[in-house]
Amino acid sequence: MDDGVFKNMKIVLIIEGETERVFLPYLRKFLETRLEGNMLKLVSHKYDGRIPTKEKLKRVVENHLSRKDAADFVIALTDVYTDRNNPIFKDAADAKEKMRLWVGSEPRFFPHTALHDFEAWLLPYWTTIQKLSGGHNMTCPGNNPETVNHQKSPAYWIKEIFEKGKCRDSYIKPRDAGRILRENKDNLLKSINSCSEFKAFVNTILACCSGKVLP
Repeated sequence: MDDGVFKNMKIVLIIEGETERVFLPYLRKFLETRLEGNMLKLVSHKYDGRIPTKEKLKRVVENHLSRKDAADFVIALTDVYTDRNNPIFKDAADAKEKMRLWVGSEPRFFPHTALHDFEAWLLPYWTTIQKLSGGHNMTCPGNNPETVNHQKSPAYWIKEIFEKGKCRDSYIKPRDAGRILRENKDNLLKSINSCSEFKAFVNTILACCSGKVLP
């Protein structure tokens, strides 16, 4: 493609909660190193709780793609673990399939998930989590963060070690997710390579901007 085609690329991320908003500065910094000077405007549309479903999701996506300052692409990022008592999705594949069906055949929309919640992408930094908990030596829950499941979600594991450690209070998402990421600000690739859904999400953004996707 011609030089400059992607200079004003705008991608809207439909996301859940403060944790994801805390995460975006680190994601932007990582993407800048991969896009070779192309300008990417990454805009968050944040919901307090789960993102919209069914017809409401479709309306939100269509609005972002048709407004005066329209997005070039819209990406929805949802936790698979949304409500233990009233689950919407069986797994990541089911979540992505349902979001795609709800929005319809819109090639500028991409559904993505975190397994089972956003905190899975923080588990690769378990050494940092141990330190921030006050030095507790609780073992990391397995080698694959995205296999930590509905019965004891990644967020629950982080909450548990914070409460067992010597820090003054429990895990608070907006504050402590930021602290974990700040301590590892130059090593986001560690989490990306540990979490296949995270890598798929990042690769969608890179592909939309004609960047080189990660192997």
